[in-house]
Amino acid sequence: MDKIAVLIPCYNEAKTVAKVVQDFRAALPDAVIYVYDNNSTDGTAALAEAAGATVRHEYKQGKGNVLRRMFREIDADCYLLVDGDDTYPADCAPEMVALVETHQADMVVGDRLSSTYFTENKRPFHNFGNSLVRFCINRLFGSEIQDIMTGYRAFSYQFVKTYPVLSRGFEIETEMSIHAVQRNMQVENVVITYRDRPAGSVSKLNTYADGFKVLNTILRLYKNYRPFSFFSALAAVVAAISILAMVPVMGEYFVTGLVPRFPTLIVCGCAMVGALLLFIAGVILSSLLAKDKRDFEFALQQVHHWRTKEQ
Repeated sequence: MDKIAVLIPCYNEAKTVAKVVQDFRAALPDAVIYVYDNNSTDGTAALAEAAGATVRHEYKQGKGNVLRRMFREIDADCYLLVDGDDTYPADCAPEMVALVETHQADMVVGDRLSSTYFTENKRPFHNFGNSLVRFCINRLFGSEIQDIMTGYRAFSYQFVKTYPVLSRGFEIETEMSIHAVQRNMQVENVVITYRDRPAGSVSKLNTYADGFKVLNTILRLYKNYRPFSFFSALAAVVAAISILAMVPVMGEYFVTGLVPRFPTLIVCGCAMVGALLLFIAGVILSSLLAKDKRDFEFALQQVHHWRTKEQ
């Protein structure tokens, strides 16, 4: 088992990968640097290997797929995840690692948004998207994570080995953040100095397509992790529509004793039954979630036992 593993997922980062490897080797001399190449066509893998990194490959395209293989294949006391685009400073790495090793943090977030991100980043919709995602997650899940979509994080062994990677692409950062909050993991924030990509280096993030994927991930995980709130809200909306549509029908009935609009009455009754079913679904799923939380705690204890035995 490695003491510290630096994980660098890369797709066509030939311009910057060698510098990133060298910077993190200097900042963390005891670490093993892993570069996982994701079908690059510009010689990224060869340049990373020449810089001293251990190079491996993931042939299914997408950052989430790369992280799934990284987390499955590598065993380490502490993991440091960083992008290969040279936008994150290596001098913050020792502080982030120390929080995992000595402060029992499960995930340390490299917070760009509290420092230079909004001035360095030249894509205004990215700035808006990051702020929107942070607001949504902190409001919906009651968290205090300062940068949801940062690619610079440190993890404990327990986090990595109990985290189910479900996303395929860039929405993986959002998924990791929500998982940490939902599972009551200890999350720390470290303010970092962000710098934009150097000239000639191109972002692989599509502002609109990947932005919609992130928002869809938030909605999906809110449904999975907060089922009672999610389905109760839907039930309330459906019930309110049913009541509003039924008011004129009932008003006419109390005045004349007649119900001339039977189709409206039937539809409203069916909608109210649907609202009740949504509410019941939320109750049942929240009970299942409570059992899932208990099972996760047992799995966490088992992973801790495995790590203790290996040491």
